[in-house]
Amino acid sequence: MVCGQNHRGQLGLGHTSQITAFVPCPSLGPRSIRQVSCGWDFTLILTDCGQLLACGSNAHGQLGLPQVSGHTAKPLPIEALISPIISVAAGLRHSLAVDSSGCVYQWGVGLSSEARRLLAPQTPPAHLTSKEPCPVPALDTVSPNSVTAGASHCVCLTAGGDVFLWGSNKRGQLGGPGPFQSLPRVLDRILLAGESVTDVWSGWTHLVARTESGRVFTWGRGDYGQLGRALQTNQDLSLLSDDVPPAYSRPMACHPMEVKALTGATQVACGSEHSLAVVGGALVSWGWNEHGMCGDGSCEDVSSPAPIAALRQVTPVLIGCGAGHSMALCAVPLAGSAEAPPRASSSAAT
Repeated sequence: MVCGQNHRGQLGLGHTSQITAFVPCPSLGPRSIRQVSCGWDFTLILTDCGQLLACGSNAHGQLGLPQVSGHTAKPLPIEALISPIISVAAGLRHSLAVDSSGCVYQWGVGLSSEARRLLAPQTPPAHLTSKEPCPVPALDTVSPNSVTAGASHCVCLTAGGDVFLWGSNKRGQLGGPGPFQSLPRVLDRILLAGESVTDVWSGWTHLVARTESGRVFTWGRGDYGQLGRALQTNQDLSLLSDDVPPAYSRPMACHPMEVKALTGATQVACGSEHSLAVVGGALVSWGWNEHGMCGDGSCEDVSSPAPIAALRQVTPVLIGCGAGHSMALCAVPLAGSAEAPPRASSSAAT
């Protein structure tokens, strides 16, 4: 089911008219869909059999379809991807995919202008400038498991729980030094209390990671509250780990730091500059709230995860965020039921 802005055919309906109510996407036929990832004005659709289709704008090569000039309103298979795909991600104007053989591909030139400016006089590597799927170097020996994309950065999570990051670091989203990283660089586990990562999510310029023990860390841009914690302009090493090397001691707000209010989160979803999470059976939100997407009835930014009062009596099942909106599929208790769904603990808002 699809709805919303469709000026580039990103809904895959075969036309470019805006749709204001959910409608089925007949062009997908009987296919079963495993994952959908949306960029600024394009969509990637992964089927259960591992086929990847794309529709919408191809102005930056983000569809991986060289035969498409401008845009396509019909989902088309990306024929350059031969092996079954297991994970996909759409950035603002670039795309990522992992295939069953463990190869990570990137396409779309959304990162190339920044790369050319910051890497000059060096020539940016092919995966940053290709309009067709191009293998990303340095990931072929680490067992990639999934990919995530921000506005202008890329994330790969391995089967062993390591996080690799590359692309723009303008807002500290790579968790380390340098304005731009052209090749994947592993995030030091020291910054994550020495733990492996089980899940990682990304907004436009902020990231959220959950570790093996259920701890949640955030880093990147935080001026709208999207990190869910106070910004540390002069981070004390003791806040990170006893073994943090001196290279990480300089004042930076971008280092991963734990958000204790999110410990044990079972789901997280990131919008452009806000996030949702399910913690203790309750739905919490934080970050940019100009359009009311934090669901607290106001348009004031939310600096730390807080339960959404309007949803206290329901159980969140599935959550999702867009650039300026949020959605939650919730289970409503049966009429007359004596049991209420789990409520947020007092720690969820601290």
